[in-house]
Amino acid sequence: MMNIKAAGIRQNRIQSGIFGILLKLVGAVIMIYPVVWMFMGSFKSNYEIFGDTQTFFPSSWDFSKYVSGWAGFGGVSFGTFFLNSFVVAGLGTIGAVASSSVVAFGFSRCKFRGRGIWFACMLLTMMLPSQVTMIPKYIIFNQLGWVGTKLPLIVPSFTSEAFFVFLIMQFIRGIPMDLDEAAKIDGSSMARFFVSIILPLTKPAMVTAAIFSFMWKWEDFMGPLLYLNKPRTYTASLAIKMFNDSTSLSDWGALFAMSTLSLIPILLIFVFFQKYLVEGIATSGLKG
Repeated sequence: MMNIKAAGIRQNRIQSGIFGILLKLVGAVIMIYPVVWMFMGSFKSNYEIFGDTQTFFPSSWDFSKYVSGWAGFGGVSFGTFFLNSFVVAGLGTIGAVASSSVVAFGFSRCKFRGRGIWFACMLLTMMLPSQVTMIPKYIIFNQLGWVGTKLPLIVPSFTSEAFFVFLIMQFIRGIPMDLDEAAKIDGSSMARFFVSIILPLTKPAMVTAAIFSFMWKWEDFMGPLLYLNKPRTYTASLAIKMFNDSTSLSDWGALFAMSTLSLIPILLIFVFFQKYLVEGIATSGLKG
């Protein structure tokens, strides 16, 4: 009787496992289909993309769209646009992670007057829509003479990001306070304790913040649209939009080709740093 019951339980578990795998496969296909369709569209002409006889696979693997797309426009190649994106996303990510780590350490380990009030104010900024601050920030940057340069897209990142501060702060709170006492006994300063002990231990949270920061800045469209007014300073996200011309014929194949190439940096980051991403999110969510 027990053997029959155990066999039934085992069979139910197998069936549940198979159903779960099939459900995940269906979800994966739904999520990845638009990306694959875009990749296939990068080898098609406009007629194949929007014509009456549409097919999923291109009639011929024509790489000319990648060549014409990489040539860019206005005498500026897409290599310049990608370089601009790397500069903005790279420097912005370094600034956001570095400054957010310092602020998170201050909130979690340093005692000062009004700490709770300042922390609450920081959390309130996370609930403030970006549209509310868009015009005031533009006025400030315009008065500073930064409009038309990459500075409005990079410099604010060095003042920390509230979400990253909260993420790293939750991770630091999980570090035993005994390390602080041991550092004080050894005569270590707060700066040395932060650099030598806290930063190495918070590596998963910092990598997680870096991944999100790079991704958000890489795909940012509104910021470059507001502050960049010369084609040579455009980022990839803004340059891709230039292929879509409402007044004439749009080169959709080139647009899909450059959009496909723009996904590669984000894909590589997720592939190589997925372990830190999962660990950083899971640990920050469990410890507090």
